[in-house]
Amino acid sequence: MSGRTHIKRFRTCRDAVPAARHHAASVLTAWRLGGLVDETTLIVSELSTNVVTHAKGTGDYFELGLRRRHSTLVLEVSDSYQWHMPEPRTPSLHDLSGRGLVIVDALAAKWGVRPRDPGKTVWAHLAIGQGESP
Repeated sequence: MSGRTHIKRFRTCRDAVPAARHHAASVLTAWRLGGLVDETTLIVSELSTNVVTHAKGTGDYFELGLRRRHSTLVLEVSDSYQWHMPEPRTPSLHDLSGRGLVIVDALAAKWGVRPRDPGKTVWAHLAIGQGESP
């Protein structure tokens, strides 16, 4: 099945990170994409943590979008913070943070950032494998 979309808003607070992870896992399970749960929930965790930690925008919410498009799962995290577009860093072994986008880059087939009004959307594509249900 292709063409499914699910979008949910979360309050920008620390409790939203595990809630967004759990929500993504539930949606993928319902879509019979259980093989993508681990990668997807890790990416959701990293991107929603970035919002909670860094986004200082006009709204109190961020959106998690999941879209199934043929052989690709599109994951999007959108916020209203428009003054800083995220870029991967190269953290040292002693840094306690800065690895989120490095992890996203390692897990996703591709990813990027696009502006929106207001704010930005960080997106990631995951390939739906042959072992997944159609």
